[in-house]
Amino acid sequence: MNPPRLKEATQVCLQGCCSNPIFNTCEPQRERTTRIRSTTSSVCRHNFAAVTKSSFFPNTHFTNHESIPSLQEAYTQFAKVYPKYEEADRIDKIRAQEYSQLAVSNHVCLDYIGVGLFSQSQVKSVEIESAASSQTQESGFPFFCLTFKSVNLKSQLIHGGEGSGLESAFKKRIMDFLKISQNDYSMVFTANRSCAYKLVAESYPFQSSRKLLTVYDHESEAIEGMINVSKKRGARVMAAEFKWPRMRIRSLKLQNMIVGKKMKKTNRGLFVFPLQSRMTGVSYSYQWMTMAQEHGWHVLFDACSLGPKEMDSFGLSLFQPDFLVCSFYKIFGENPTGFGCLFVKKSTAQILEDSTGAGIVSITPSKDLFSFVEDSSGTDTELEKISKRWTEGDSVRKISEDNEISKMECRCLDQVDSLGLMMIGSRGRYLINWLVNSLTKLQHPNRLENCPLVTIYGPNVKFDRGQALAFNIHDWKGEKIDPILVQKLADRNNISVSQGFLRHIWFPEKYEEDKHGIISRNIKEKETFRIKNCKIEQGITVVTAAFTFLTNFHDVYMLWAFIARFLDADFVEKERWRYTALNQKTIEI
Repeated sequence: MNPPRLKEATQVCLQGCCSNPIFNTCEPQRERTTRIRSTTSSVCRHNFAAVTKSSFFPNTHFTNHESIPSLQEAYTQFAKVYPKYEEADRIDKIRAQEYSQLAVSNHVCLDYIGVGLFSQSQVKSVEIESAASSQTQESGFPFFCLTFKSVNLKSQLIHGGEGSGLESAFKKRIMDFLKISQNDYSMVFTANRSCAYKLVAESYPFQSSRKLLTVYDHESEAIEGMINVSKKRGARVMAAEFKWPRMRIRSLKLQNMIVGKKMKKTNRGLFVFPLQSRMTGVSYSYQWMTMAQEHGWHVLFDACSLGPKEMDSFGLSLFQPDFLVCSFYKIFGENPTGFGCLFVKKSTAQILEDSTGAGIVSITPSKDLFSFVEDSSGTDTELEKISKRWTEGDSVRKISEDNEISKMECRCLDQVDSLGLMMIGSRGRYLINWLVNSLTKLQHPNRLENCPLVTIYGPNVKFDRGQALAFNIHDWKGEKIDPILVQKLADRNNISVSQGFLRHIWFPEKYEEDKHGIISRNIKEKETFRIKNCKIEQGITVVTAAFTFLTNFHDVYMLWAFIARFLDADFVEKERWRYTALNQKTIEI
């Protein structure tokens, strides 16, 4: 039985009023109050995990997908353990009213990272109004197009100005949403996240500040692009390592790389750092960024994996990274295209070197003339081709100021602002931890030893884990089921998940003897040892799922129920023949 204060702290924790520890900052004039709150928060976080593990299916393992509780039974128990969840019903109302397509299609979207700009109902209402009025001025809004600008990043940051009326309005709305001051930072729009990283790599003075240090536990197209450009410009590239199996940072090694030996505390290089892994959900301490700044590094802060409103408690004014990258997509669950945002501290812009600025874009109202972006796949290669097609010399066709929109409504951002960090954060925390705990309860039958269906990479149940999950599914023999196959089967069951590649994994001594066995069990040999840049790269392919503020209990339950079906040893084969019988495309196994 918990002591009274422990019990009280647990109840407080489940009410969702504890702040995320990775964002906590101390107020010197309130040291005693801060210590008390810190102690309570620590107890709260510890007991959140304990209560979650003990409240859902204690001492129970499901060995048959038909034996898992129904959606209603599971939700009743969920709401009882997390009573504050139902107080966030405003989110469900927003989802029903503004994103009705999710309810109509019954589609589970767990493959989005980031925040949308507009809502589905907003877009539909504009389309109806435009069709009725037959006017072209606003017929494209809230749809917009991106046109490439052949400009120098440094000059654009220093002398570029506010841009068109539409761009100026977008900048103001986004900077207000992220709590970024126009007095401290300049901003450019980029075609995507990858372009933002390449712009920094092309402009950063690697001749005098030679190092590039990244902290990513997974393969990222954006980071790979940055590394390739940086190497060509003479950078010495380093990467943090992550401990198996929870994927925590190997702290001592990262500290040594940041501090260095017999080096001046100036012009170290560029430190690229996220607060959370967008794939495993691991949270990292902001103090890594402070350490880097104190030892002469410029810091690029990756805000792309942060949940909605988490910038509110990040303390941007306190840490002041030199660069900040984020991205926005248009409409959740329908249109993932959008743009990237690169913020550069005004004092840092002065040290940048001249570059081509490839990837910087203008935002213009949508017209048939600019429909190429809407029809493109958004890959870097295609975007480069588009840039050459529509850019002539140093000039880019512009829409006249009279036809531009200087004021717009980003209803999705407005909704997130109105809900606030506490409600969104608590709701997401309940959902991700319920799913993680429930996945650990799925176990193959008829085995003398434990044979879990799912392996989770990253935190298990934890108060401050991010709302992203990396996992693999194993058959009854213990062999990993190809993540691509899992993704395809999920899609056929109206569930959208992604797949990725974990890397920079370090095995502690107690795992070293079984290192080869772990890797080979989790990935095919041809995938494990990939020859990349003339080097053998070792890693693990995984299935990934990510939550947004619109994710609800139905979504996470449907994913759990789908994964539970793999407890049937013949599930994959049944799916193959079922779709063959329906004359649909079969899945290669």
